[in-house]
Amino acid sequence: MTRLPDAEWRDRPGLRRIVAALSADGGAVKIVGGAVRDTLLGLPVTDIDLATPLLPQEVTRRLQAADVKVIPTGIAHGTVTAVASGDHHEITTLRHDVETDGRRATVAFADDWREDAARRDFTINALYADPDTGAVDDWFGGLDDLRAGRVRFIGDAATRIAEDHLRILRFYRFAARFGRGSLDPVSHAAVVTARQSLKSLSRERIADELTKILALPDPRAIVGQMAADGMFAVLLPEQDPDFAATLDRLLANEVAAGANIAAHRRLAALLPAEPTIAEQVASRLRLSTRQRKYLAAVAGHREDVARPIRQLAHAIGIDAARDVHLIAGDADAVRDLTGWQVPMLPIKGGDIVARGIAVGPDVARILKDVEAAWVAENFPDAARVAELVDQKIGRTSD
Repeated sequence: MTRLPDAEWRDRPGLRRIVAALSADGGAVKIVGGAVRDTLLGLPVTDIDLATPLLPQEVTRRLQAADVKVIPTGIAHGTVTAVASGDHHEITTLRHDVETDGRRATVAFADDWREDAARRDFTINALYADPDTGAVDDWFGGLDDLRAGRVRFIGDAATRIAEDHLRILRFYRFAARFGRGSLDPVSHAAVVTARQSLKSLSRERIADELTKILALPDPRAIVGQMAADGMFAVLLPEQDPDFAATLDRLLANEVAAGANIAAHRRLAALLPAEPTIAEQVASRLRLSTRQRKYLAAVAGHREDVARPIRQLAHAIGIDAARDVHLIAGDADAVRDLTGWQVPMLPIKGGDIVARGIAVGPDVARILKDVEAAWVAENFPDAARVAELVDQKIGRTSD
Protein backbone atom coordinates (compact mmCIF):
# COMPACT_ATOMS: atom_id res chain seq x y z
CA MET A 1 0.00 0.00 0.00
CA THR A 2 1.42 3.35 -1.06
CA ARG A 3 1.17 6.08 1.56
CA LEU A 4 1.70 9.80 1.44
CA PRO A 5 5.00 10.89 2.93
CA ASP A 6 4.94 13.30 5.83
CA ALA A 7 4.15 16.81 4.65
CA GLU A 8 3.62 20.06 6.50
CA TRP A 9 0.17 20.62 5.02
CA ARG A 10 -1.20 17.36 6.44
CA ASP A 11 -1.00 18.72 9.98
CA ARG A 12 -2.44 22.16 9.43
CA PRO A 13 -5.01 22.88 12.16
CA GLY A 14 -7.68 24.10 9.74
CA LEU A 15 -7.51 20.93 7.68
CA ARG A 16 -7.58 18.77 10.80
CA ARG A 17 -10.75 20.50 12.01
CA ILE A 18 -12.43 19.90 8.66
CA VAL A 19 -11.39 16.25 8.57
CA ALA A 20 -12.60 15.69 12.12
CA ALA A 21 -16.00 17.23 11.36
CA LEU A 22 -16.56 15.24 8.16
CA SER A 23 -15.21 11.94 9.52
CA ALA A 24 -17.33 11.82 12.69
CA ASP A 25 -20.48 9.72 13.08
CA GLY A 26 -20.03 7.52 10.04
CA GLY A 27 -18.81 10.26 7.71
CA ALA A 28 -15.81 9.95 5.44
CA VAL A 29 -13.45 12.29 3.63
CA LYS A 30 -10.32 11.92 1.49
CA ILE A 31 -7.70 14.20 0.00
CA VAL A 32 -7.94 14.12 -3.78
CA GLY A 33 -6.10 15.20 -6.89
CA GLY A 34 -3.23 17.65 -7.01
CA ALA A 35 -2.30 17.59 -3.33
CA VAL A 36 -1.83 13.81 -3.47
CA ARG A 37 -0.01 13.88 -6.80
CA ASP A 38 2.34 16.72 -5.88
CA THR A 39 3.14 15.35 -2.42
CA LEU A 40 4.10 12.01 -3.94
CA LEU A 41 6.38 13.89 -6.34
CA GLY A 42 7.91 16.00 -3.58
CA LEU A 43 6.51 19.20 -5.06
CA PRO A 44 5.03 22.16 -3.16
CA VAL A 45 1.29 21.86 -2.52
CA THR A 46 -0.91 24.89 -2.99
CA ASP A 47 -4.51 23.63 -3.17
CA ILE A 48 -5.78 20.90 -0.86
CA ASP A 49 -9.08 19.56 -2.18
CA LEU A 50 -11.25 16.98 -0.47
CA ALA A 51 -13.97 14.56 -1.52
CA THR A 52 -16.73 13.02 0.60
CA PRO A 53 -19.84 10.91 0.14
CA LEU A 54 -21.71 13.36 2.38
CA LEU A 55 -24.25 15.56 0.58
CA PRO A 56 -23.45 19.29 0.35
CA GLN A 57 -26.11 20.22 2.90
CA GLU A 58 -24.67 17.75 5.41
CA VAL A 59 -21.14 18.98 4.71
CA THR A 60 -22.31 22.53 5.37
CA ARG A 61 -24.13 21.56 8.57
CA ARG A 62 -21.15 19.69 9.99
CA LEU A 63 -18.64 22.38 9.17
CA GLN A 64 -20.75 25.20 10.54
CA ALA A 65 -21.24 23.20 13.74
CA ALA A 66 -17.43 22.99 13.95
CA ASP A 67 -17.23 26.77 13.53
CA VAL A 68 -15.78 26.49 10.02
CA LYS A 69 -16.88 29.13 7.51
CA VAL A 70 -18.61 27.65 4.45
CA ILE A 71 -18.94 29.37 1.07
CA PRO A 72 -21.37 27.71 -1.39
CA THR A 73 -19.04 28.24 -4.37
CA GLY A 74 -20.51 25.46 -6.52
CA ILE A 75 -23.12 23.86 -4.36
CA ALA A 76 -25.35 22.88 -7.31
CA HIS A 77 -22.48 20.67 -8.48
CA GLY A 78 -21.69 19.47 -4.97
CA THR A 79 -18.81 21.80 -4.12
CA VAL A 80 -18.42 24.11 -1.14
CA THR A 81 -15.36 26.01 0.02
CA ALA A 82 -14.40 25.67 3.67
CA VAL A 83 -12.31 28.38 5.31
CA ALA A 84 -10.51 27.26 8.45
CA SER A 85 -7.46 28.83 10.09
CA GLY A 86 -7.13 31.05 7.02
CA ASP A 87 -6.87 28.15 4.57
CA HIS A 88 -9.42 27.57 1.80
CA HIS A 89 -10.36 24.02 0.87
CA GLU A 90 -12.77 22.89 -1.84
CA ILE A 91 -14.91 19.97 -0.66
CA THR A 92 -16.90 18.09 -3.28
CA THR A 93 -19.50 15.37 -2.86
CA LEU A 94 -18.76 12.17 -4.80
CA ARG A 95 -20.39 12.37 -8.24
CA HIS A 96 -21.00 10.59 -11.49
CA ASP A 97 -21.84 12.20 -14.83
CA VAL A 98 -25.40 11.96 -16.07
CA GLU A 99 -24.93 13.95 -19.28
CA THR A 100 -22.12 15.95 -20.88
CA ASP A 101 -21.86 18.10 -23.99
CA GLY A 102 -18.14 18.78 -24.09
CA ARG A 103 -18.45 22.07 -22.23
CA ARG A 104 -20.42 21.29 -19.07
CA ALA A 105 -21.70 18.22 -17.28
CA THR A 106 -24.91 17.32 -15.52
CA VAL A 107 -23.94 15.31 -12.45
CA ALA A 108 -25.63 13.20 -9.83
CA PHE A 109 -24.31 12.60 -6.34
CA ALA A 110 -22.91 9.17 -5.56
CA ASP A 111 -21.32 7.22 -2.74
CA ASP A 112 -18.79 5.21 -4.76
CA TRP A 113 -15.19 6.44 -4.61
CA ARG A 114 -14.13 4.59 -7.74
CA GLU A 115 -17.06 5.99 -9.71
CA ASP A 116 -16.07 9.48 -8.66
CA ALA A 117 -12.47 8.85 -9.70
CA ALA A 118 -13.60 7.52 -13.08
CA ARG A 119 -15.05 10.91 -14.08
CA ARG A 120 -11.70 12.67 -13.67
CA ASP A 121 -9.37 13.38 -16.57
CA PHE A 122 -5.95 11.75 -16.05
CA THR A 123 -4.86 8.79 -13.99
CA ILE A 124 -2.35 10.91 -12.05
CA ASN A 125 -5.20 13.23 -10.97
CA ALA A 126 -7.43 10.38 -9.75
CA LEU A 127 -5.43 9.54 -6.64
CA TYR A 128 -7.24 9.71 -3.28
CA ALA A 129 -5.55 9.64 0.12
CA ASP A 130 -6.78 9.02 3.64
CA PRO A 131 -6.05 12.26 5.53
CA ASP A 132 -5.10 10.35 8.68
CA THR A 133 -3.12 7.32 7.50
CA GLY A 134 -1.98 8.72 4.15
CA ALA A 135 -3.01 5.47 2.41
CA VAL A 136 -3.47 6.13 -1.30
CA ASP A 137 -6.33 4.71 -3.37
CA ASP A 138 -5.49 4.20 -7.06
CA TRP A 139 -8.00 2.49 -9.34
CA PHE A 140 -6.55 3.35 -12.75
CA GLY A 141 -2.77 2.97 -12.57
CA GLY A 142 -2.05 6.57 -11.64
CA LEU A 143 0.84 5.64 -9.34
CA ASP A 144 2.61 3.72 -12.09
CA ASP A 145 2.01 6.59 -14.52
CA LEU A 146 3.36 9.07 -11.98
CA ARG A 147 6.52 7.03 -11.56
CA ALA A 148 6.90 6.68 -15.34
CA GLY A 149 6.25 10.35 -16.08
CA ARG A 150 3.26 9.39 -18.22
CA VAL A 151 0.13 11.53 -18.62
CA ARG A 152 -2.74 9.26 -19.66
CA PHE A 153 -6.49 9.63 -19.83
CA ILE A 154 -8.63 7.43 -17.59
CA GLY A 155 -10.38 4.74 -19.59
CA ASP A 156 -11.26 5.64 -23.17
CA ALA A 157 -9.43 8.83 -24.13
CA ALA A 158 -11.98 9.92 -26.75
CA THR A 159 -14.78 9.59 -24.20
CA ARG A 160 -12.91 11.66 -21.61
CA ILE A 161 -12.29 14.37 -24.21
CA ALA A 162 -15.91 14.35 -25.37
CA GLU A 163 -16.95 15.04 -21.76
CA ASP A 164 -14.92 18.25 -21.71
CA HIS A 165 -13.03 19.48 -24.76
CA LEU A 166 -10.74 21.61 -22.60
CA ARG A 167 -9.04 18.35 -21.62
CA ILE A 168 -7.20 18.56 -24.94
CA LEU A 169 -5.24 21.57 -23.71
CA ARG A 170 -4.97 20.17 -20.20
CA PHE A 171 -3.29 17.10 -21.68
CA TYR A 172 -0.51 19.25 -23.12
CA ARG A 173 -0.12 21.28 -19.94
CA PHE A 174 0.06 18.26 -17.67
CA ALA A 175 2.42 16.48 -20.09
CA ALA A 176 4.71 19.50 -19.93
CA ARG A 177 4.60 19.59 -16.13
CA PHE A 178 4.75 15.90 -15.26
CA GLY A 179 5.65 14.01 -18.42
CA ARG A 180 9.00 12.48 -19.26
CA GLY A 181 9.96 11.15 -22.66
CA SER A 182 7.41 10.61 -25.39
CA LEU A 183 3.74 11.46 -24.98
CA ASP A 184 1.39 8.59 -24.23
CA PRO A 185 0.57 7.49 -27.79
CA VAL A 186 -3.11 6.65 -27.24
CA SER A 187 -3.86 9.88 -25.38
CA HIS A 188 -1.81 11.91 -27.85
CA ALA A 189 -3.59 10.47 -30.87
CA ALA A 190 -6.96 11.19 -29.23
CA VAL A 191 -6.28 14.88 -28.62
CA VAL A 192 -4.97 15.36 -32.16
CA THR A 193 -8.06 13.71 -33.60
CA ALA A 194 -10.38 15.86 -31.47
CA ARG A 195 -8.60 19.20 -31.97
CA GLN A 196 -11.41 20.81 -33.99
CA SER A 197 -13.72 20.42 -30.98
CA LEU A 198 -11.73 23.19 -29.27
CA LYS A 199 -13.83 25.60 -31.35
CA SER A 200 -16.86 24.78 -29.18
CA LEU A 201 -15.21 26.07 -25.99
CA SER A 202 -15.67 29.56 -24.63
CA ARG A 203 -12.82 31.89 -25.47
CA GLU A 204 -12.35 32.65 -21.78
CA ARG A 205 -11.65 28.99 -20.99
CA ILE A 206 -9.23 28.72 -23.90
CA ALA A 207 -7.42 31.89 -22.85
CA ASP A 208 -7.16 30.66 -19.27
CA GLU A 209 -5.66 27.29 -20.24
CA LEU A 210 -3.36 28.81 -22.86
CA THR A 211 -2.12 31.28 -20.24
CA LYS A 212 -1.30 28.41 -17.88
CA ILE A 213 0.69 26.66 -20.61
CA LEU A 214 2.63 29.79 -21.50
CA ALA A 215 3.33 30.44 -17.79
CA LEU A 216 5.27 27.17 -17.47
CA PRO A 217 8.98 27.70 -16.71
CA ASP A 218 9.94 26.65 -20.24
CA PRO A 219 6.94 26.10 -22.55
CA ARG A 220 8.95 25.81 -25.79
CA ALA A 221 8.85 22.04 -26.24
CA ILE A 222 5.13 21.70 -25.56
CA VAL A 223 4.25 24.78 -27.64
CA GLY A 224 6.25 23.29 -30.50
CA GLN A 225 4.42 20.00 -30.09
CA MET A 226 1.05 21.75 -30.07
CA ALA A 227 1.97 23.62 -33.24
CA ALA A 228 3.08 20.41 -34.93
CA ASP A 229 -0.20 18.75 -33.89
CA GLY A 230 -2.30 21.52 -35.46
CA MET A 231 -3.59 22.94 -32.18
CA PHE A 232 -2.62 26.50 -33.00
CA ALA A 233 -4.17 26.21 -36.44
CA VAL A 234 -7.43 25.93 -34.50
CA LEU A 235 -6.69 28.22 -31.54
CA LEU A 236 -4.28 30.80 -32.90
CA PRO A 237 -4.13 30.72 -36.69
CA GLU A 238 -2.28 34.06 -36.58
CA GLN A 239 0.75 32.38 -35.00
CA ASP A 240 3.97 33.69 -36.53
CA PRO A 241 5.84 31.07 -38.61
CA ASP A 242 9.09 32.00 -36.83
CA PHE A 243 7.61 31.68 -33.33
CA ALA A 244 10.10 28.99 -32.28
CA ALA A 245 13.15 31.19 -32.88
CA THR A 246 11.43 34.11 -31.17
CA LEU A 247 10.62 31.99 -28.11
CA ASP A 248 14.22 30.77 -27.98
CA ARG A 249 15.49 34.35 -27.91
CA LEU A 250 12.85 35.40 -25.38
CA LEU A 251 13.61 32.60 -22.94
CA ALA A 252 17.34 33.31 -23.14
CA ASN A 253 16.74 37.03 -22.55
CA GLU A 254 14.37 36.34 -19.64
CA VAL A 255 17.10 34.34 -17.93
CA ALA A 256 19.81 36.91 -18.69
CA ALA A 257 17.66 39.79 -17.41
CA GLY A 258 16.29 37.88 -14.40
CA ALA A 259 12.79 38.69 -15.62
CA ASN A 260 9.73 37.16 -14.00
CA ILE A 261 7.70 34.75 -16.09
CA ALA A 262 4.81 36.52 -17.84
CA ALA A 263 2.39 34.51 -19.97
CA HIS A 264 1.24 37.56 -21.95
CA ARG A 265 4.88 38.23 -22.96
CA ARG A 266 5.15 34.67 -24.30
CA LEU A 267 1.84 35.15 -26.13
CA ALA A 268 3.22 38.32 -27.72
CA ALA A 269 6.22 36.28 -28.89
CA LEU A 270 3.92 33.83 -30.69
CA LEU A 271 2.33 36.59 -32.76
CA PRO A 272 3.64 38.48 -35.78
CA ALA A 273 4.80 42.08 -35.38
CA GLU A 274 1.47 43.49 -36.54
CA PRO A 275 -0.61 45.45 -34.00
CA THR A 276 -3.89 44.88 -35.88
CA ILE A 277 -3.45 41.12 -35.61
CA ALA A 278 -2.49 41.41 -31.93
CA GLU A 279 -5.68 43.35 -31.23
CA GLN A 280 -7.76 40.78 -33.11
CA VAL A 281 -6.27 37.95 -31.06
CA ALA A 282 -6.81 39.81 -27.79
CA SER A 283 -10.41 40.54 -28.71
CA ARG A 284 -11.12 36.94 -29.72
CA LEU A 285 -9.61 35.61 -26.48
CA ARG A 286 -11.63 38.13 -24.47
CA LEU A 287 -8.51 39.65 -22.94
CA SER A 288 -8.77 42.86 -20.93
CA THR A 289 -8.44 46.28 -22.52
CA ARG A 290 -5.08 46.69 -20.82
CA GLN A 291 -3.82 43.36 -22.21
CA ARG A 292 -5.12 44.25 -25.69
CA LYS A 293 -3.25 47.59 -25.66
CA TYR A 294 -0.12 45.87 -24.36
CA LEU A 295 -0.12 43.24 -27.12
CA ALA A 296 -0.72 45.89 -29.77
CA ALA A 297 2.10 48.07 -28.39
CA VAL A 298 4.59 45.19 -28.34
CA ALA A 299 3.60 44.07 -31.83
CA GLY A 300 3.84 47.61 -33.17
CA HIS A 301 7.33 48.26 -31.77
CA ARG A 302 9.14 44.96 -32.24
CA GLU A 303 11.32 46.65 -34.87
CA ASP A 304 12.03 49.58 -32.54
CA VAL A 305 14.82 48.01 -30.48
CA ALA A 306 17.47 50.46 -31.70
CA ARG A 307 15.61 53.24 -29.92
CA PRO A 308 16.84 53.95 -26.34
CA ILE A 309 14.68 51.85 -24.06
CA ARG A 310 13.65 54.72 -21.78
CA GLN A 311 12.42 56.70 -24.77
CA LEU A 312 10.46 53.65 -25.89
CA ALA A 313 9.03 53.27 -22.37
CA HIS A 314 7.88 56.89 -22.48
CA ALA A 315 5.98 56.09 -25.67
CA ILE A 316 4.41 52.72 -24.82
CA GLY A 317 4.93 52.10 -21.09
CA ILE A 318 7.61 50.34 -19.09
CA ASP A 319 6.16 46.81 -19.33
CA ALA A 320 5.72 46.91 -23.08
CA ALA A 321 9.14 48.51 -23.69
CA ARG A 322 10.87 45.95 -21.49
CA ASP A 323 9.14 43.10 -23.29
CA VAL A 324 9.91 44.47 -26.76
CA HIS A 325 13.59 44.20 -25.85
CA LEU A 326 13.20 40.77 -24.25
CA ILE A 327 11.41 39.45 -27.32
CA ALA A 328 13.37 41.14 -30.09
CA GLY A 329 16.29 42.98 -28.58
CA ASP A 330 19.01 42.85 -25.97
CA ALA A 331 18.51 41.80 -22.35
CA ASP A 332 21.21 44.26 -21.24
CA ALA A 333 19.02 47.19 -22.27
CA VAL A 334 16.37 46.13 -19.76
CA ARG A 335 18.67 47.11 -16.89
CA ASP A 336 18.11 50.78 -17.78
CA LEU A 337 14.51 50.38 -16.57
CA THR A 338 15.44 48.99 -13.14
CA GLY A 339 14.05 51.29 -10.46
CA TRP A 340 13.09 53.87 -13.10
CA GLN A 341 9.65 55.35 -13.65
CA VAL A 342 8.49 57.25 -16.69
CA PRO A 343 8.81 60.94 -15.64
CA MET A 344 6.26 63.66 -16.22
CA LEU A 345 7.20 66.65 -18.36
CA PRO A 346 7.95 69.32 -15.70
CA ILE A 347 6.02 72.08 -17.48
CA LYS A 348 2.42 72.73 -18.44
CA GLY A 349 0.59 74.93 -20.88
CA GLY A 350 0.02 77.56 -18.22
CA ASP A 351 3.77 78.01 -17.84
CA ILE A 352 4.01 78.86 -21.53
CA VAL A 353 1.06 81.27 -21.34
CA ALA A 354 2.81 82.95 -18.40
CA ARG A 355 5.74 83.62 -20.75
CA GLY A 356 3.50 85.71 -22.95
CA ILE A 357 2.19 83.20 -25.49
CA ALA A 358 -1.52 83.64 -26.17
CA VAL A 359 -3.80 80.72 -25.34
CA GLY A 360 -4.30 78.75 -28.53
CA PRO A 361 -2.59 76.37 -30.94
CA ASP A 362 0.86 77.90 -30.42
CA VAL A 363 0.85 76.72 -26.78
CA ALA A 364 0.08 73.13 -27.78
CA ARG A 365 2.68 73.22 -30.53
CA ILE A 366 5.39 74.55 -28.22
CA LEU A 367 4.53 71.93 -25.57
CA LYS A 368 4.79 69.17 -28.18
CA ASP A 369 8.14 70.43 -29.45
CA VAL A 370 9.51 70.83 -25.92
CA GLU A 371 8.44 67.32 -24.98
CA ALA A 372 10.05 65.84 -28.09
CA ALA A 373 13.34 67.62 -27.27
CA TRP A 374 13.10 66.59 -23.60
CA VAL A 375 12.65 62.93 -24.56
CA ALA A 376 15.47 63.10 -27.12
CA GLU A 377 17.79 64.47 -24.41
CA ASN A 378 16.84 61.61 -22.07
CA PHE A 379 14.52 63.53 -19.73
CA PRO A 380 16.67 66.38 -18.35
CA ASP A 381 15.64 68.36 -15.26
CA ALA A 382 13.28 71.33 -14.98
CA ALA A 383 16.05 73.88 -15.49
CA ARG A 384 16.92 72.39 -18.87
CA VAL A 385 13.24 72.16 -19.80
CA ALA A 386 12.88 75.88 -19.06
CA GLU A 387 15.75 76.54 -21.47
CA LEU A 388 14.05 74.41 -24.10
CA VAL A 389 10.82 76.37 -23.62
CA ASP A 390 12.65 79.65 -24.08
CA GLN A 391 14.27 78.31 -27.23
CA LYS A 392 10.96 77.19 -28.70
CA ILE A 393 9.25 80.46 -27.76
CA GLY A 394 12.06 82.37 -29.41
CA ARG A 395 11.65 80.37 -32.59
CA THR A 396 7.91 80.84 -32.49
CA SER A 397 8.34 84.56 -32.02
CA ASP A 398 10.79 84.65 -34.90
